[in-house]
Amino acid sequence: MRRAYDEELEQLHRKFYQMGCMVNEAIYKSIKAFVKHDKELAKGVIDEDKEINQYEHDLEQSCIELIALQQPVTTDLRKIITVMKASADLERMGDHAVSIAKSTIRVKGNKRNATVEGMISDAGEKIKKMGEDILSAYVEYDKERALEIAKYDYLVDSLVHDIKEASIAEMKKDPELVLGATDYIMVSTYIERIGDYITNISEWIVYFDTGEIQELNTHHTYENL
Repeated sequence: MRRAYDEELEQLHRKFYQMGCMVNEAIYKSIKAFVKHDKELAKGVIDEDKEINQYEHDLEQSCIELIALQQPVTTDLRKIITVMKASADLERMGDHAVSIAKSTIRVKGNKRNATVEGMISDAGEKIKKMGEDILSAYVEYDKERALEIAKYDYLVDSLVHDIKEASIAEMKKDPELVLGATDYIMVSTYIERIGDYITNISEWIVYFDTGEIQELNTHHTYENL
């Protein structure tokens, strides 16, 4: 009986990891599509989001059933809650990847700026690394690594701030950039929110280890940088 239950818990663990890999790939593709102006790649991200949503639905259902049927306590219960809460954060990250993809499709011949797009690409690389690292931390239930990853969110926030400042400056210099730069600001906001959700997952890893919810999602301001 216990063996079957342990197998169900392990399956939850594996499915969460698979979902996380799909979400990270969607984020990477969406940002790549935006900076490369690749509408076909962007459409693929939108189409694949249905599968991510299904993963989240299935994980939630499995968690609810395990809680109802097995009435788990302590460590097992925390493991199930961690999967249920963190998979909801993954699903929202996927939604933001879709929003970035939609921005790519919406752009119709707007004037672009290579410098700002390079900054967006850099922010995307940092988010990709954070996403990969948080999955590794989750697989190992590595609280210390999760705490370190949460600290790196300030780098994403800082880059996003710089992207917005650069976009506004370019708009002032060239009115033809207004539409394109508005998209840059929106996409950078989606990237910032993805970073926030990665930090949320860090919180759930810490919760699994300690049983306490620790607020790690603190925003920074950069006026003095």
